[in-house]
Amino acid sequence: MKTLILGVGNLLLKDEGVGIHVVRALEREELPCGTCLMDGGTGGLHLAGLLEEYDRIIMIDATLDDHPAGTVRLLQPRYASDFPPLMSAHEIGLRDMIVAMSLTGTLPDIQLIVISAHSVWEVGMELSPRVQAAIPEVIAIIRKIL
Repeated sequence: MKTLILGVGNLLLKDEGVGIHVVRALEREELPCGTCLMDGGTGGLHLAGLLEEYDRIIMIDATLDDHPAGTVRLLQPRYASDFPPLMSAHEIGLRDMIVAMSLTGTLPDIQLIVISAHSVWEVGMELSPRVQAAIPEVIAIIRKIL
């Protein structure tokens, strides 16, 4: 089974970049054969063709919600409405991509790991302490999925 671990977000907006920080942490780990890592940046429809090449996608992203910063949740989105509340402009593209792939029957198994953000509007490349502390939990979830 070909699996893509896709971190999305904007590294320049603190916690908004947590998905990419997770992918970077996984670059130092040994992963099962057939597992690829990708920094998806701010995502969007341009990723759809690439994602079709995989049987399973594990997507990591930040979310603004009512949970404390650093809360980690595992979701299985099939429709745009399955995503957590819109956090940033890149999620519009991700939602559109999921809908388009669903309509064409090319949607792989997608598991979305979301991490509740503390700050996504401040400029900076470092994560807030609680979000940084959540990375080992995210990696443990990914290992369990794999």
